[in-house]
Amino acid sequence: MSPISPLWSLSATELGRRFRAGECTPVQLLDSLVARINALNPLIHALVTPDLEGARRAAMASAERWARGAPLGPLDGIAITIKDNIEQAGLRCTWGSRRFAGHVPQADELPVARLRAEGMVLLGKTNASEFAMQGHTDNEVFGVTRNPWNLALSVGGSSGGAVACVAAGLGPLALGTDGGGSIRRPAAHTGLVGFKPSRGRVPRAGGLPAIFLDYEVIGPIARCVDDVILLMQALSPFDRRDPGSWPFEDRPLELPQTLPRLRILHVPKFGDAPVDAEIAALTDQAADRLAALGHRVERAGHWPLADRLNGLWMSLAQVGLARMLAERGRAAEGLSPIARASAQAGQALPATALFELLAEVETMKRHLSLCFAEFDLLLTPATAALPWPATDSHPDRIAGQSVGPRGHAVFTAFANAAGLPAIALPGGFSEQGLPNGLQLVGPWGQDERLLALAREYETAHPWAAHWPPRFGPDDSAR
Repeated sequence: MSPISPLWSLSATELGRRFRAGECTPVQLLDSLVARINALNPLIHALVTPDLEGARRAAMASAERWARGAPLGPLDGIAITIKDNIEQAGLRCTWGSRRFAGHVPQADELPVARLRAEGMVLLGKTNASEFAMQGHTDNEVFGVTRNPWNLALSVGGSSGGAVACVAAGLGPLALGTDGGGSIRRPAAHTGLVGFKPSRGRVPRAGGLPAIFLDYEVIGPIARCVDDVILLMQALSPFDRRDPGSWPFEDRPLELPQTLPRLRILHVPKFGDAPVDAEIAALTDQAADRLAALGHRVERAGHWPLADRLNGLWMSLAQVGLARMLAERGRAAEGLSPIARASAQAGQALPATALFELLAEVETMKRHLSLCFAEFDLLLTPATAALPWPATDSHPDRIAGQSVGPRGHAVFTAFANAAGLPAIALPGGFSEQGLPNGLQLVGPWGQDERLLALAREYETAHPWAAHWPPRFGPDDSAR
């Protein structure tokens, strides 16, 4: 970026460098972001519960630390938004549901507490689908979030508000959750980097009931890979309150100094599920680019590994939602029709249905273990469809075929089920100028190698200069 680039347009990595050099302060960054939020948030409806007073106090405290030469860390003074299903002390956390519209937690969930301890500036909460169960960001509390690349289109979900904020320059970083692709698919729809860590890599403690159990993880969203790495280093140290983080007790997140040439399996389709032709072509292009970097890329034939899992996956959250509501009483109160139907479906499912899902997860994990004995990583599309109208919950046709509500989401849930690290990277644009994302998936615990490859790919094919029309540094909306 040039020295005249507005502060809101800079990466977290660049902002940290400027803070260290005394070229700007966290208060100046916040002023730039507040002007941006006031001008553009009404258009995209992404930041639904701002905390700009709290953000100013944090920015002023950070500026004083930088002036003394005593920052709390590399993220001190960097602004971030928090998805509305992650608890932040003193700020309402609605979970996208009227049922939780008045919920104000008294304590931070562990990842938020870690960001606060790093001196980060918490801008507020971002919109999400109800109970983070839908691949589209709309709810009865706040309404629909729109895609900065085309305001008539969906941003995906459930971390739709999070990606819309970063894509529109309302903050350099966002914290989201991913229980079946809820970080990666929205990132793909907005030209961003979205990372789903390995299960246990980002410890969780406190927070809302876990209706996805530990299959849902917290992860970062940013415009570049270095910013994702920076945030992951703050989020990833193990914590005794999360048993899943114990395998990482002596493993700080440190990327390898050199990246070996990797064996990559390119999986263009999952079974017979349709994929948009432009997405397929752009993923083929990504495979060629990885091969040009020296990696061995092999194209898979028929790959039905996740077919049964995709058909069963939502039963997990349906059962989890039904159980959570039953524990709280008045099960149907304050629910949208979609959430009420999901809860009723979960209540009606027999225990054998949940066991069937868990058995399928174990079967798939065994097959993936054999796959990763031969290949280091998988390459797939991040989503099967380009963004669809914002008033619709999902595209009903892909590549000329009728699909259901999860037809666009076939490529992501398997990584949650197996606990694998997965990253969505910008992968070019459609003929209509809409961003597309590719997905890279690695074995459990290999987050560092996955991030290293993502950084190598970004270095060879940079995308940070691409902004949505009317929302970029050179446009009038600043």
